Amino acid sequence: MQFNEFYNGRTGLTVGINKTLFSRQTPYQKVEIFDTDTWGKMMTIDGMVMLSEKDEFVYHEMLSHVPMFAHPNPKRVLIIGGGDGGTAREVLRHPSVEHVDMVEIDEVVVQAAKQFMPMVGDFDNPKLNVHYEDGIAFVERVAEPYDVIIIDGSDPVGPAVDLFSEAFYRNCYKALTPQGVLTSQTESPWVASYHPAIRNLFHSLDAIFEVSRMYLAFIPLYPSGMWSLAYASKGIQPHDPEVIDRVVKGTTSMGAALRYYNPDIHQGSFALPVFVRELLR
Repeated sequence: MQFNEFYNGRTGLTVGINKTLFSRQTPYQKVEIFDTDTWGKMMTIDGMVMLSEKDEFVYHEMLSHVPMFAHPNPKRVLIIGGGDGGTAREVLRHPSVEHVDMVEIDEVVVQAAKQFMPMVGDFDNPKLNVHYEDGIAFVERVAEPYDVIIIDGSDPVGPAVDLFSEAFYRNCYKALTPQGVLTSQTESPWVASYHPAIRNLFHSLDAIFEVSRMYLAFIPLYPSGMWSLAYASKGIQPHDPEVIDRVVKGTTSMGAALRYYNPDIHQGSFALPVFVRELLR
């Protein structure tokens, strides 16, 4: 048996499937977990790969540690999406963190992850507070601002489509402290159908935030393998000397817990190929 995710006509990704472990249509989307022949257990939503046991660390480390080390003292963190728990796991490695709110619209994602992929999340951590509601509405009514906001949503279809809107990011800006930092997953530059959403999102960030940058990570089970992420802040540049100093010290203390992210990756991930730069113009 095979799982296929097509992202351009008949072009896509094929993964060998040993067994379907979980499959449920929720009011929002179809959530499935498979036992694969190469990548361990794999979660998909509406036929799109969200993570596998073997490569999830790349996405979660890059989405989390770039903003967490950029901020000088992140205590309050908001994660929009992230129902598998991997982003919260990485955020909670930072000793300064006191409170994490994770807002996941679909409780079934969390239930499935807990049951079939328990090694991914850190749901028993007392600093983590899980809210089952619409993240867009949650951001609109934030009363106590956050130091870091991480948008860990799926592709811009279904319930995740508004996570790419300018109005949403304006509310995120308001929900951040004066030194606030934000990151978001922003699709693959290789996939032409994603280009309008990528351009619109980065044009919005450029208009709203004092600092707006794209950075890259390489995730085997995401379309094309090259994945883009957004970094935005109210003034902190990702390559500021004090940021790099925090990255060096922090990654040293985390040691073997990190499998992708390191000081060289932090700096090099912001180097963009020419065709990606042209996409953002």
